[in-house]
Amino acid sequence: SGSVKIDGSLWTWGANTYGQLGNGNTAATSSPGQVGPLTNWLEAAAGYYHTVASKPDGSIWTWGYNAQSQLGTGNNTNYSSPVQIGALTDWSKTAAGGYHVLSVKSDGTLWSWGLNNFGQLGTNSGVAQTNSPVQIGALTTWAEVGVAAFGSAAIKTDGTLWTWGQGSTGSLGTGSNANTSSPVQVGSLTTWSTISGGSGTMFAIKTDGTLWAWGNNSYGQLGTGNTDNCSSPIQIGALTNWSKASAQEQGNIAIKTDGTLWAWGDNGQGQLGI
Repeated sequence: SGSVKIDGSLWTWGANTYGQLGNGNTAATSSPGQVGPLTNWLEAAAGYYHTVASKPDGSIWTWGYNAQSQLGTGNNTNYSSPVQIGALTDWSKTAAGGYHVLSVKSDGTLWSWGLNNFGQLGTNSGVAQTNSPVQIGALTTWAEVGVAAFGSAAIKTDGTLWTWGQGSTGSLGTGSNANTSSPVQVGSLTTWSTISGGSGTMFAIKTDGTLWAWGNNSYGQLGTGNTDNCSSPIQIGALTNWSKASAQEQGNIAIKTDGTLWAWGDNGQGQLGI
């Protein structure tokens, strides 16, 4: 796990087999430790064994496991300290999947790199993996990104929602369990605001504050009150005060506009914090 403090410092903890904590070694830690002395970090996201983080200057940095090219560094070398991807400073929003990364630039273009076994890179190329950022199409209208373990999602500036990659358990929300290697629109609505993915599940919040979910529901992680998988977006309750949602491995957390924190799904290791 990793988190950025309000002072801009970056802290990580947990397993560290491949250097995914970014502290220069491979020793696990059960308490937060600072990643270097810098205080200019903006956001951080973790995949299965890799981490990606951005700075306010628009640069993007990665470290950890790299066998599936998920670090985007042009090679397959593991790194135990942050390494910048290229020299560009126009990265805007980034999300880390199981072994791939999805990112939007400030010009609205969409990019991906890493493992592509289910078409999760969205490039319709058929390549097994790519170790440098590759643009998805030519559009300049992408705004938000979210990823599942082997799936991807993005929202355009017009509020439409698009998904691609692994579709088993209905995780793409398209009404099908089929995989797709290019972005496919989820319904026809133009009111999607944020998107987040977990292990075969996705969560999205609309502009009206409603919370929606689809995909794998074996642990009740969709929050629908049952354990039935769903291949199309289904609303969680009737509330309209959801602010942020984060899909985890098999459990999920969300914050309401009143600042309260909510969790549901698998709690086998106490990961719901209840």
